[in-house]
Amino acid sequence: MEEAEIIRRVGELRQEHRDLDAEIDALAFDATTDQLQMARLKKRKLKLKDQITALEDQLIPDIIA
Repeated sequence: MEEAEIIRRVGELRQEHRDLDAEIDALAFDATTDQLQMARLKKRKLKLKDQITALEDQLIPDIIA
């Protein structure tokens, strides 16, 4: 992927991560929240964070020591 594509994709993933965070926060205050659904959302959020980190690592040039 080119740098511009990586930056665009990171932006999309960050937005999805924020959206999931808001959804998780909203469900946390609902007494009837399905705990399995909450766990799935949190797992998805962690996967997004891992994807973001992996893409950001591609933007950092390797330093040869």
